[in-house]
Amino acid sequence: MFEQRRNARILIADDEPVNRELLEAFLADHDYDLEFAEDGQETLEKAVSFEPDLILLDVMMPKFSGFEVCEKLKSDPKTCGVMILMVTALNELGDVERAVSVGCDDYLSKPIHKFELVIRVENLLKLRAVTDELERLRRYIDSMEDSLTPRKN
Repeated sequence: MFEQRRNARILIADDEPVNRELLEAFLADHDYDLEFAEDGQETLEKAVSFEPDLILLDVMMPKFSGFEVCEKLKSDPKTCGVMILMVTALNELGDVERAVSVGCDDYLSKPIHKFELVIRVENLLKLRAVTDELERLRRYIDSMEDSLTPRKN
């Protein structure tokens, strides 16, 4: 039959409780499963255990910066497909370039506006769904090719 779709999972990683609460409030009207992390190390751990589709990632955090977290996640085969939206007060061109160089998928400067956040979250989740479907189809095609390949005795 049809595969039941689960709610999108979003990990909100920010060391400031007020920022986490604001992001949670901005996303409250949507059916997302939310999880929270307070530092870079916890973000890395929850990226594996929670298996988010998207991480809203602050840059300036204890233990590991958002740049370091992003680079680690994108270089790990288990987490490289997670979409990452950096949400930060840093807005110099060099900061944006560094975020892109470590693999972030989008960048949003504070102060955050609800409409802009929601649109970017929705777009990244659509991109994640399309990417997942392409991967599923690639595996299916590979399995079909394998089944058609003559076996040597």
